[in-house]
Parts: sequence; structure tokens; C-alpha cells
Amino acid sequence: MPEISRFYGIRISMYYDEHNPPHFHVQYNENNAVFRISDLGLMQGELPPKATALVVEWALNHKNELMENWNLAQNDQKPQKIEPLK
Repeated sequence: MPEISRFYGIRISMYYDEHNPPHFHVQYNENNAVFRISDLGLMQGELPPKATALVVEWALNHKNELMENWNLAQNDQKPQKIEPLK
């Protein structure tokens, strides 16, 4: 699963040829979660509230890039790195 960004111990990834709706995976310590790109809703798993807030802030700033990466991954192409939250 290609890593597309990492910040504050949070790892953001996407699988190749994944099921809809468009989404990304988040790993933070022992926690795992999956967020929809469209509305940044939590689809699966859980994160601590502060980590969730950081992920949502980051994703709001990079929604277009996330969708571009989703389309690449759906076509078995490597997603591009996305700038981390600063």
C-alpha cells in the first residue's frame, strides 16, 4: 500500500485498485481508520480526536490531490506524494 503522506506520526496511504467510494487509509500508532474523500467522513476504524482533526485539516487542503491519487491507484499507477501538514 503506497504511502502518500506522513506527518506527526500519522501515515496516509492508498491501495491499488480499491473498492468505491474513493477513500484513503490512516495509521496512527496502533489505530487504523479509513476516510471518504468526498466528505472526509470516517468509514471504518477510529483515531484519537486530535489525530482525526489533523487528518481532516490535511485532507481539506488536499482533496483534489487525493482524488487524482485515487484515479491513479484505480489504474494501477503509483499515487503521488502529497505535502504533509505543517
